Parts: sequence; C-alpha cells; structure tokens
Amino acid sequence: MRTVVWTEQDRLRLIDQRRIPWELTFVEYTDYREVGRAIFDMVVRGAPAIGVSAAFGMVLAARQSAAADTGALLSELEAAAETLKNARPTAVNLAWAVDHMLAVAQDAATHGTEGIRAALLEAAQRMADDDVATNKRIAAYGAALIQDGDTILHHCNTGMLATVDYGTALGVIRMAHEQGKRIHVLLDETRPRLQGSRLSAWECEQLGIPYDILPDTAAGHFMRRGEISLVLFGADRVAANGDVVNKIGSYQIAVLAHENGIPCYSVFPTSTADLTMRSGDEVPIEERDKAEVLAPYGCAIVPETYHARNPAFDMTPARYLTGLVTEQGIVRPPFEANLAAAVRAGQGTG
Repeated sequence: MRTVVWTEQDRLRLIDQRRIPWELTFVEYTDYREVGRAIFDMVVRGAPAIGVSAAFGMVLAARQSAAADTGALLSELEAAAETLKNARPTAVNLAWAVDHMLAVAQDAATHGTEGIRAALLEAAQRMADDDVATNKRIAAYGAALIQDGDTILHHCNTGMLATVDYGTALGVIRMAHEQGKRIHVLLDETRPRLQGSRLSAWECEQLGIPYDILPDTAAGHFMRRGEISLVLFGADRVAANGDVVNKIGSYQIAVLAHENGIPCYSVFPTSTADLTMRSGDEVPIEERDKAEVLAPYGCAIVPETYHARNPAFDMTPARYLTGLVTEQGIVRPPFEANLAAAVRAGQGTG
C-alpha cells in the first residue's frame, strides 16, 4: 500500500496519518495550497513522504494555473514552490523535491505550458517509484546488521507511512523479518505526537513483527539491562559531517546507546543528506504549537494556560553514531569524506 498516490482522476491521495491506528482513511487533494497545509498538519509526515507529496503538489500547481505562456507558468510555480517548502523547514527532502520539480519545469519550457505540465507529472511519478526502489536497497544493506534473535530499539516512525512505501529504518526491520530472522522490536512512543506507539506499532501489527511499545524514558533502562542489541532511527536532514537531525528524542537515545556500547545507526536515502550544511548546528529546528504537548490529539493533560516548548527535531552529533545506512551502502567514519562519496554515487556523479 502506497502512502502517496496520484489517482486516475488527477488527484493526490494521501493516507491520513492522524487517524491511524483507529482507522485507515484517505484524503484527496486538487490544490497545492491544501497539500502544503496537509504537510504542516501532518496528514502526511516523514521526510521522503512529504518530499514526494510536495512534488505532486507542484503538479497540481501547474494544473491549477491558467497561465497561457511558459514565463507566467514558471513564475506561478516558483510561488507555489515557496509555499510548499515553508510547510516544514527542517526536512531537506521537501526542499530537494520541490527544487527538482522547478528544474524539470524549466527544462521543459521549450515545449510550452502543456509540455511543462506533462513533464512535472512524469517526474513526480518517477520520484515516487524511485523512493520505493531506494528504500528496498537501503533495507537490504541494513538487514545485514540484524542477527537472528536481536532486539532492536526504534524511534518515531520510519516505515511505509513515512515514505511512499516500505520504509527506511523500519524497512530494515521489515526486511530482516521477511528474511526469517527472529527479532523483537521495542518502539519508543515518541511524544508528543506518538508516531511510535500509533504508527510504527500499527505497521508492526500489519506485518506480524513482534513488538512492545516503550515510554520514551525507558530506553536507558532496557539498554543497561542488556536487552537491546541495536538502535535504528531515520533522519530528516544529515549534515556534511554526519550530524543527524531527526525526530525529537533521537539525540538522547544515541547518547545512551553510546554509553552502553550498543550500535546505533541512522537510516536514510542520500537525498536526505545536505552537504551545504557543515554541521547539524546549522539546520533550522521546527518548533510546533505547545498544544501538541499540553493536549495531544485534543486530550488535555494539563490546563491550556500552562507553558510548554515543543521542538519537533533534535540534532545527534556524528560521534554518537556507529554508521549511516543508505542505498549506497553503510557509511562509516570518517563521515565527512565517506558521506560525500555516497551522495555523489547516489547522484550518479561518483
């Protein structure tokens, strides 16, 4: 099942991830501005998934436009690109996908407005298909890290819901399970939006992967008891030096894993690497509404007048990571040189 689908009725269809695990529902879009809002509201989330969703948002922007000449259409697409990129500023896949679509439109300008529209749809569909193929290559490399009998700690959601299909870090776990390895997964609940307990647990239920949900504060307890073999999480942006920006809580898990001698890997496609950022300290960190902390999913746990902070991401310095799992293989220290080589290979320029 794909999280992001272009329908025969020329609409973008997304799984509404706010409703999982209680129900599986779909939402369809015909307006790029609505797609931007869906990304902000986390109808769709996960760096690869929002990138592809934004690519189809650019397709919708071109189809919505009444521009009669290519110059006017390109100007409207540039405005749409800014709207989509501003929906969530931390995940680099969003900006990468939108910028790629702008380049496609500019390259197709000699074929007129209809040529631009056709080229954009073809590029978005190719991006969606490539995401699935890339995730399976990542999973094949990552599954080799998992031994029969392992217990893996996983943070947030990085499965098919976070991508077009199959997943990154949870895709690694999925492939190990499909290979017949007897594994068990411990899922951080991932407050405040509970992507681990809501989404990753739902995916494990669908796939038949044994799991337990943990309070976010319990990871160190199980590490110290020797009950965790391996830590896996995804990435929303990776700096040139290997620093990883990912869902809030990733940093403390990596530090705990390092302290307890447990291998810890970030899993992502090379399109998530941003070599223009020298370190993770340069990456903007999105801070969301305090209501997500005070009243998650509308369930008030304290009075709304209470104060709260709600950063959506944190930065894990590369020194706490054993390696980076990509579709080009497992990147190990020294990260700066080896990650750059993996990115070049992913772009076909290595």
